[in-house]
Amino acid sequence: MDNIKLLAEAFLSVSTEEECLELLRDICTEKELEEMTNRFTIAVMLHEHKTFVEIEKETRSSSATISRVNRSLKLGNGYRQIIEKVVRREKEGGNAKVL
Repeated sequence: MDNIKLLAEAFLSVSTEEECLELLRDICTEKELEEMTNRFTIAVMLHEHKTFVEIEKETRSSSATISRVNRSLKLGNGYRQIIEKVVRREKEGGNAKVL
């Protein structure tokens, strides 16, 4: 099993939000968590059709970072799939909150 698949399996084995947060805190530095959180926030805001200017102002991110996230959101499936799951769960009354 290659390393990224092993990491994916680790995340798939998590059964609670608390376990997920503990794993993230063990794997990532505070700065890495902050950066990943910021990129996901940007993806959600782009998904909600916010402008680059609004996102820059609210997240204090560079236009380059927003542009990279936007490109991933348009060309990839990861952000979109997870955002849609979180939104759907929120609408169904789950715990997840989208901005």
